[in-house]
Amino acid sequence: MGGDEVRLRAVVALAQTMAAACTPRDSWRAAALGACEALGGSFAALSVWERDRGRLRVLVNVGERAPGEEEFPEEEAYPVHQFPEITEFLHERWAGGGEPDAWVETADGSRAAGAPARGARPYCHQRVAALRRRGRGCCVVAPIVLHGRAWGELYVARRAGEPVFDRGDADFATVLAAVAAAGIAQTERLEEVRKLAFTDPLTGLANRRAVDIRLDEAVERHRVEDAVVSLVVCDLNGLKAVNDTHGHAVGDRLLERFGSVLSLCGAMLPGALAARLGGDEFCLLTVGPGADEVVRVAEELCARAVGLELGNGVACGIASTGDDIGPVRSARRLFRLADAAQYRAKAAHSRTPVVAGRDGEVIRLADSPPRSPHDRRRLRGSPPGGGN
Repeated sequence: MGGDEVRLRAVVALAQTMAAACTPRDSWRAAALGACEALGGSFAALSVWERDRGRLRVLVNVGERAPGEEEFPEEEAYPVHQFPEITEFLHERWAGGGEPDAWVETADGSRAAGAPARGARPYCHQRVAALRRRGRGCCVVAPIVLHGRAWGELYVARRAGEPVFDRGDADFATVLAAVAAAGIAQTERLEEVRKLAFTDPLTGLANRRAVDIRLDEAVERHRVEDAVVSLVVCDLNGLKAVNDTHGHAVGDRLLERFGSVLSLCGAMLPGALAARLGGDEFCLLTVGPGADEVVRVAEELCARAVGLELGNGVACGIASTGDDIGPVRSARRLFRLADAAQYRAKAAHSRTPVVAGRDGEVIRLADSPPRSPHDRRRLRGSPPGGGN
């Protein structure tokens, strides 16, 4: 099989892998791994240009990582001004209509025969020093362009002592970067669609659809692993009065402010999902934290809600598998228990949460007060009037 055919197959494989990526992380990793394999590298990285912070931030490192190089680093970033060749590309070459092409750097600072001449592209001492420090002999760097704008770079390196990248490798890296850019753009579009599908547009919290899915998964974890699952259901008091007196714009601001309070309190519980169910109803869903810890956070939530301008606090109900609430075999049952507790808090004008199964309560879902038709809630896949 000829070299051109091998490279064509590598391009096709990269495009297929990028197309199959479901999340940004999947996409980043697929781009770096595909390029590393296609170019015969030992290490690859994908970085994004953060314009507002003037830096290149590393999104993923794959292959033979040096000490300190994490696969998905949290804060590995480099000021753009330290990389003159990137500065030249970002601010001059692309702005002037030039085509983005890849270039090669070597650990000894020389240019291998056949490698792209630097010409106007400045020599990068930082890259050379990094190659030496990490035991790599050379690297090829390919700019990534999305929607006509510089987005970041694809970086592939080889070990010291291995053949140095040449002109053909640099041209091939440019092709790979273009394929990666198309895949990244597709994943970004999918992420935007996903965000619209699972996010409440007013508060930015998760929406009911997201809660339904996560709650199903949480109850399954409880069934298989006996994980503690807790659901806090909240009803913001006084929203109708605010809307009637001050207008819906003010009511929307109250919803947004309570959403921020809910998000803040949710952050006190590892992995909690904060959501707006619709109208004036919100919830927190947790998997792992104990019931008492969830109750403490819900108490904090109630106290903070009272302090909001306008409104009249929040009615809060909690159901947790960490309490004596009987077997929970479905998401619907846990939701109904929390909903019934929230209704009791509302009826009693309670400033603190009501917790299902506590204070000697006997759990009888059939005794739960009926909800008005417009306020009826159904979990995904639950038939009307279905069982527990």
